[in-house]
Amino acid sequence: MTERNPYRVNVRDLVNRPGEMRERELIVRNPEKLGEGLAWVAEGRELLIELRVESVHEGMLVTGHVETVADAQSARTLTDFALPLDVEFQELFAYPSEVPSEYQVDGDHVDLEQLVRDAVVLALPFQPEIAGEPENIELPEGISLVLADEERDAPLDERWAALAPLIEGADRDNTDVPREER
Repeated sequence: MTERNPYRVNVRDLVNRPGEMRERELIVRNPEKLGEGLAWVAEGRELLIELRVESVHEGMLVTGHVETVADAQSARTLTDFALPLDVEFQELFAYPSEVPSEYQVDGDHVDLEQLVRDAVVLALPFQPEIAGEPENIELPEGISLVLADEERDAPLDERWAALAPLIEGADRDNTDVPREER
């Protein structure tokens, strides 16, 4: 680990030693905000990263998990709350070769920044909810709530009204559909 990039991990003792393994624990201050919308990990928040780095013939297999707390707003009530995150990841950092790889061993280091960022951001919920939040929301008088799963027949646009007899005629002519369903 270096001061300039806290996600950079020294693997000098494992390079070209297949079968060797080391476990490491890092506490990193998040250098920038991760995520957008209703859930994010704030800049400066601590990330606890527990790693297992294994040397294999192709490179370094990095397995681990990240623990942190995200800031979130309930998608239903917009109430702020803290959302604990525990995210697992696994990736092969390949030795440099003619075949390009998304993650590569850089000399005697591996850089976990992109891997950790991807794992954390993809684990953030799109519509976070507070555990135990009441199912029904009390709305002020005069406001009605229309839920997406409620089916409603949309009013037929008068421009399409001329086609309605064609649809009814097609239903009568379709012999594949039982008469009860027409």
